[in-house]
Amino acid sequence: MAQSEDLETEIYELAKANASELGYKLNPDYDIVMTAIKGLANNKKKYGEVYCSCREISGDKEKDRKIICPCVYRSRDIDRKGSCKCALYVK
Repeated sequence: MAQSEDLETEIYELAKANASELGYKLNPDYDIVMTAIKGLANNKKKYGEVYCSCREISGDKEKDRKIICPCVYRSRDIDRKGSCKCALYVK
């Protein structure tokens, strides 16, 4: 298995575990999940952190901590819209 596939699998497993801890689920649409996971993996490789690919990275490490997946906006977004901004997590 390629290194990027290993990273994607690792991020997927972490996201799945994190979702169940808080009573959320991963989106049932596989394509949406994999798009989000690939974006997270790309950001991990590029920036060294699993920044949400649906949010703009400022370059300020302190500010950008808020958008490390799962980001601080996830619960609010799920409560308001039924999913987080990138639609990885759903109610």
